Amino acid sequence: MWQLLAAAYWMLLLGTIYGNKKGTSTNPEANMNISQIISYWGYPYENYDVVTKDGYILGVYRIPHGREYPRETAPKPVVYLQHGLIASASNWICNLPNNSLAFLLADNGYDVWLGNSRGNTWSRKHLKLSPKSPEYWAFSLDEMAKYDLPATINLIIEKTGQERLYYVGHSQAFIAFSTNPELAKRIKIFFALAPVVTVKYTHSPIKKLTTLSRQTIKALFGDKMFYSHTLFDQFIATKVCNQKIFYPVCSKLLFTITGYDPKNLNMSRLDVYMAHSSAGTSVQNMLHWAQAVNSGQFQAYDWGNPYENMIHFHKLTPPLYNVTKMEVPTAIWSGGQDVVADAKDTENLLPKIANLIYYKMIPYYNHMDFYLGQDAPWEIYQDLIGMMEEYLQN
Repeated sequence: MWQLLAAAYWMLLLGTIYGNKKGTSTNPEANMNISQIISYWGYPYENYDVVTKDGYILGVYRIPHGREYPRETAPKPVVYLQHGLIASASNWICNLPNNSLAFLLADNGYDVWLGNSRGNTWSRKHLKLSPKSPEYWAFSLDEMAKYDLPATINLIIEKTGQERLYYVGHSQAFIAFSTNPELAKRIKIFFALAPVVTVKYTHSPIKKLTTLSRQTIKALFGDKMFYSHTLFDQFIATKVCNQKIFYPVCSKLLFTITGYDPKNLNMSRLDVYMAHSSAGTSVQNMLHWAQAVNSGQFQAYDWGNPYENMIHFHKLTPPLYNVTKMEVPTAIWSGGQDVVADAKDTENLLPKIANLIYYKMIPYYNHMDFYLGQDAPWEIYQDLIGMMEEYLQN
């Protein structure tokens, strides 16, 4: 962590020195929000606020059709894209249109919806609680799966009039679809990209958190927000990482926790990636992640004492999530260089998937390649869309 701070300091200093040189330019999307990025590339968009049962207000975005498809055509099949840890919906649109999954789906005739988990940049509101209060941040994957996904999927069904949809995402769905059978029935196919279920074998630098006690983590990071995008981050992204001289350093910063694969990255868009790479989550969510690493189990959040666990689960210890109960047709892609979702964890997951319809391991892929990789349209997206089209024909 200190090495990263030192690198950022020198980048800031050198960026100030070299920043006025001719030949440097910032991609406009680096300074845009989600709606602006969608509109910038000529796609229609809608945005909604969905309220969960526990009062969180989530920002949800829709691309109802592609640039070549008029609105008046018949209802289109619906696809919902859900980002991963510390991320946001911008992940699916921060590449060029021919490389971004959301835009490719829209251009292939799908009605595309982009979700945001509670607490990230685009979902930081609540009916009663203030984001300045610890109470607002008392959530983890448990609440996202229990409240966020059902609320968002119900909104999509209400707005589209379609009872079922395709889902593209990561770990939240394994919790939601294995514990909520009615929600699972709404899903035609679950496309799991670099799924993080158990993380016993992860070797991401974040694993260092697992060596610290709960009290130490809270002393270091507080009990509210973890790793949100700051003005300093935005300065580094748009004034430093837009310059070729800093591409090697910026790419290493981007890949710090996910695995390194610079050959598959469009370096000319580093400023966009850096500007949208961190959207934040709760410290409690990171405690939940650390718990999963230490236990090797796919389990609900341990509130720290039997009394709190009884309040939340009516049990002294948090329950295990049983992935084998998930009956949704599931397609999985994993990466051989993914330091977050390690190959051993994926190998342990595969036999538990009751309805596994497809699996592909891409040896050189890291955790970010699934949405930033320049060859993702060929390695992943064409097969993903092909499975959707085959499903529609049957």
